[in-house]
Amino acid sequence: MLVQILFYAFAAILVAAGLGVILSRNPVHSALSLVLCFFTSAVLWLLIEAEFLAIVLVLVYVGAVMVLFLFVVMMLDINLEQLRSGFTRHAWLGALTTGIVIFEIVGVIVAKQLGVDATQGAAPLPAGYSNTRELGVALFTRYAYPIEIAAILLLVAIIAAIALTMRKRPGLKVQDINAQVAVRAADRVRIVKMDAEKRP
Repeated sequence: MLVQILFYAFAAILVAAGLGVILSRNPVHSALSLVLCFFTSAVLWLLIEAEFLAIVLVLVYVGAVMVLFLFVVMMLDINLEQLRSGFTRHAWLGALTTGIVIFEIVGVIVAKQLGVDATQGAAPLPAGYSNTRELGVALFTRYAYPIEIAAILLLVAIIAAIALTMRKRPGLKVQDINAQVAVRAADRVRIVKMDAEKRP
């Protein structure tokens, strides 16, 4: 009973945070709402005894990926007025995606009428079971190539984010490494010889 109460409570928080991601007008607020989504999703992972996935979700996505998102959002200097002006052009795509998601959710809810018990919880695991070991075996055997492809895609995304933030801006002071390395001490330091003066 307590597990069901926790599930519905955190599921409601997750839905509210998801709405905050797509309805917030400020990109920084959307990113913070996404952080809340990740935290509540990690709690739901804990409820089904997937502790390793929950910790990875918090450490990797909240601790690294979302920090990168926040830095990129703040450094890109996004023009909010321009984004809002083009919102109506893609409204049909958002409505179509929303309809598909709602159809899938309703399909899961009514699936038990087709002979599938969707309300049954996860089967209890033996005492010596390690989901971390099972996940590692699956990743490094069956899914080794997809993991490598995902790593390459993440690398491309990081390079694209850096390239977007390295644009030239008026009045921006840029560090010239070549000029700093080629400088000589005589160009920077001047030794002045002065006669000693007596104090009055």
